[in-house]
Amino acid sequence: MKLHSLLAHLVELETAYASQLRQASRHSRAEHDVHHQCSAFAETASARARTLEELASHRPPGAGAASSWHVDEVAEGAELLERLRGLYLIAQEVAVTWTMVSQGAKALRDSELETLATDCFAAVDAEAKWFLTRIKTGAPQALTAARA
Repeated sequence: MKLHSLLAHLVELETAYASQLRQASRHSRAEHDVHHQCSAFAETASARARTLEELASHRPPGAGAASSWHVDEVAEGAELLERLRGLYLIAQEVAVTWTMVSQGAKALRDSELETLATDCFAAVDAEAKWFLTRIKTGAPQALTAARA
């Protein structure tokens, strides 16, 4: 995959991630930490997409399709856990794609893009870690309640 195609894919991926985060935030109002963190993460994902779109507009155009990804309707317990798992997985996909962009930027000696990729990777990695922590704290209750 050429770097310009990867950048286009990453814009779509960040945009899809922000959309899924907003949806999770809207449907998780009873879980205040999930609601607020998803909302905040959605804003940063949207900002990353806008920044990358601006940067990519100065490079050769390319096409790339984001993977399809869907969060099911919100419910309690095990379903919240499954939603968090989905958000964690897309955050990991976004993070690894930023890593690929960083490596491509290094090869091209594009310091502006490399700095952006490094900074954005760090942000998405922190988001993924938050989701993983929330999964770890919610799993025992959600999984044992699901068996009852």
